[in-house]
Amino acid sequence: MPAKVIQGTTLSARIREHSEARVRKLADAGVAVRLDAIVVGAPESGVLYARSQEKRCKRIGIDYRLHTLPEDATNQDVQNLIDGLNRDPDVTGILLNLPLPDHLDASASQYAIDPYKDVEGVSPSNIGLMFYGTPVIAPCTALAVMTILKEANVDVRGMDVVVVGQGNIVGKPIALALIADEASVVSCNEYTRELADKTRKADILIAAAGVAEMITADHVKEGAIVIDVGINTIAEDVEAGTPSRVVGDVKFDEVAAKASMITPVPGGVGPVTVAVLLQSAIDAANKQLGTRRFR
Repeated sequence: MPAKVIQGTTLSARIREHSEARVRKLADAGVAVRLDAIVVGAPESGVLYARSQEKRCKRIGIDYRLHTLPEDATNQDVQNLIDGLNRDPDVTGILLNLPLPDHLDASASQYAIDPYKDVEGVSPSNIGLMFYGTPVIAPCTALAVMTILKEANVDVRGMDVVVVGQGNIVGKPIALALIADEASVVSCNEYTRELADKTRKADILIAAAGVAEMITADHVKEGAIVIDVGINTIAEDVEAGTPSRVVGDVKFDEVAAKASMITPVPGGVGPVTVAVLLQSAIDAANKQLGTRRFR
């Protein structure tokens, strides 16, 4: 039988409704949720993403503020802005939009964000705490993947899981989140030998390599659960008459014929990650109540 398609858009709508109710409850208690985003250089994609963030925040009652720095901003400029937001008690969440211009140190900037205000969960402090299973705010994509599995009634304990991709923001945090829930995890990278031999043993296969349609039916065990985190754009081919399209790391049609569950791209992990980001912004505001912050 073809796989059950896990629709992230449906799940994200439920998360959004719950988040809106939580924001109202905090507002009734006199607590405002405020998310401050930073864009450096104002690239077109960054500005469009910021507008999308603002729209989603306003929809559920989160106060959204955008800070833009020029292309030639220095590391100290970014640090000064983040320091000010860390110290501002009205700011409950900080989001640093990537990528930054090449001359800036993204890791240092992420590290500067107060872990309690790091709504993406990507500061080295929060990612490091994933090792112990105790992040203040968990990395959004890892949290989205775990949310999808939970909503699909998948208990990962004792299951064989293969994560393809070892990125610091996505692949590694996902592997650590699965280990925290007592799954047996194999983490693969571009140097992994005989990749298909490993992935075919997986009860759950998570593709997070950022390589378009690299996972084919040959990589998948019959009845496996396949979570596709990749978002890749295949350019338009004028000669062949094919338009540009967005695909995941999984060759969807042929893998769906073999898997028991699968997430699509677009419409799978992506919208859940966005919903989880706003959920984390609310968590951040909650966790700062009664917690001694920067002075």
